[in-house]
Amino acid sequence: MQSITNTTTRYGWATIILHWLIGIIFIGQFALGFIMVRLTSQRTAFELIQLHKSLGFLLLGLIILRIAWRLGNATPPLPPSVGTLERHTAPLAHLALYAFQVALPLSGWALVSVSTLEIPTMPFNLFVMPNLPLTESDAAESFWAAAHWYLAYLGIALVALHVAAALRHHFLLRDSVLTRMITPSSGGE
Repeated sequence: MQSITNTTTRYGWATIILHWLIGIIFIGQFALGFIMVRLTSQRTAFELIQLHKSLGFLLLGLIILRIAWRLGNATPPLPPSVGTLERHTAPLAHLALYAFQVALPLSGWALVSVSTLEIPTMPFNLFVMPNLPLTESDAAESFWAAAHWYLAYLGIALVALHVAAALRHHFLLRDSVLTRMITPSSGGE
């Protein structure tokens, strides 16, 4: 029987589902953000921006849950085939991924909070999300828009690096790094 929690050799269902769900939403958010700012239809752009904001809040919640889950669960060690340099850089890369995944939605929240348009944010039309206690101004909006844009591109670069590293482990090193994030642990491991 597969386990919801991690073991010393594999990740459990909870980690695997959160990992892939966050990855899919993050990449989808990047594509959605890229498309929505290039549309000529104001109505469609507005609807996509609202969807982008909703998914951003969902992503922020999932990332916080993922970090909490990681702190409360064992993390399987890297296989013996992994070299010393990678053993030291892998945790830093994961820390950078987590930091960008938290910073990116927070920068988007800051952006809508300082906007002089004062358009309420309603995640999935369920409730009004309060703005962060920041001062509205055109200058602040320009700053947070730029920050959100740069964080998005840096985040997608980190994701690309993460995917390349996983594929390297699977196809070149032929170790278990990728497969243990696909196949959950069994309770007996």
